[in-house]
Amino acid sequence: MTDAAETAGGESYLAAIAGVVADVEDVERRMAAVQIAQLRTLAAAGRLAEAQSADANVLLHDMALRSIAAEVAGAMRMTDRTVQRRIGEARVTIEGFPAAVAAWETGRIVRGHVTAIVDAGVSLPAEMWADFEAVAIERCERDTPNRVRGELEILAHRMNPRSFAERHEEAAAGRCVRLVPGREGMSDLIATLPTVIAEGIHDRLTQQARAIIDTRAERSVSSEAVASDARSTDQVRADVFADLLLAGTPALDDTRDTTAGPLGAIRARIQVLVPAATLTGADHGPCDLAGRSPIDPATARALAGSTHIWERLFHDPTTGVTVATDSYRVPSGMRRFLQARDQHCRFPGCRVAAIRCEVDHTHDHALGGRTELSNLAHLCQRHHSMKQFTAWRVRQLSGGVLEWTSPLGRAYREDAPTPAVAFTLAATPPGDPAPF
Repeated sequence: MTDAAETAGGESYLAAIAGVVADVEDVERRMAAVQIAQLRTLAAAGRLAEAQSADANVLLHDMALRSIAAEVAGAMRMTDRTVQRRIGEARVTIEGFPAAVAAWETGRIVRGHVTAIVDAGVSLPAEMWADFEAVAIERCERDTPNRVRGELEILAHRMNPRSFAERHEEAAAGRCVRLVPGREGMSDLIATLPTVIAEGIHDRLTQQARAIIDTRAERSVSSEAVASDARSTDQVRADVFADLLLAGTPALDDTRDTTAGPLGAIRARIQVLVPAATLTGADHGPCDLAGRSPIDPATARALAGSTHIWERLFHDPTTGVTVATDSYRVPSGMRRFLQARDQHCRFPGCRVAAIRCEVDHTHDHALGGRTELSNLAHLCQRHHSMKQFTAWRVRQLSGGVLEWTSPLGRAYREDAPTPAVAFTLAATPPGDPAPF
């Protein structure tokens, strides 16, 4: 190839790259415009809720916000809880940090910068936000979001008129434990704690895990069971964590063995949907921990085998399930049937498990609604309150189908979940005979 051809090829390649970059910049500008427009729309929804209940009490204001969030959620195909949270975040960003949004809109900074500015700035008193964002924007223009985040947090700490000790004490009041459902029958258990406590917990777990691994190495020659233990430090640390919380003491057993370990210490009341083929071992697909996520079939079978309560519920009149009563209170048999039918809260998109919900009379009992299967459905406290205090309305069709109507008149059909064999399980200590 001649020098001229090589030069032409290089120029063509550079021109192609330039075109890609130009296209990326154009897409980024358009995406920023759309994202900013969405934030402003969500913030407007929050202001509308506030204006609608300006003279009302806290409950009515919350109900107004819930109602509007649910309306918007239908259009966005999200849960109303998520939309309500995003409305709050949008108001803080649009109303609290307008200069950062303007800088984003003109391309001086990107969305990640705005997020970093807001995350650091909200720790300051609201009257200091403008001064903080002015300095923060100037810093953000010179670097990427991940590089400036730490500096912005330090800047906020230095500008804060309150001492770190005071703010830490306040932050410690928000300590909590959260469960985040994952995939393949796994979940993340997240504890938000003071740093020194969190570090101490992690250090103790690490020392215990190392002691177990060291003992395993010493005994592997004489013990076949110990020699087969190939868990990593992370795995042992996680197993010890579960042992300590569930049983009170760490165990040296492999927790995959369902005859021992933390499974034998479970005392929780849970709702698990187990297909008959999975229960017998003919199928190895996941089972449903209602309202949460799939769980592995071995765990489901272990829980089913160790429980002393064994109830099969069928949508069939020959089972003797109570279908109606003259009283307001829902009989236990009817309640179990409804748990198997509904599985979770029956508001569109909500996945709160039925065992943590309230049984609601679709047509109010005080207004003549009967206590019968065709007039009952599970609603979580949040959506039960929305049904009572907002303009959302619901009617129950045949087969347990609910039809929700929003304040704008939009209809949302909530079909009954797919029928399944259901068991209400309460695990018992190992050693008890299986009920079959």
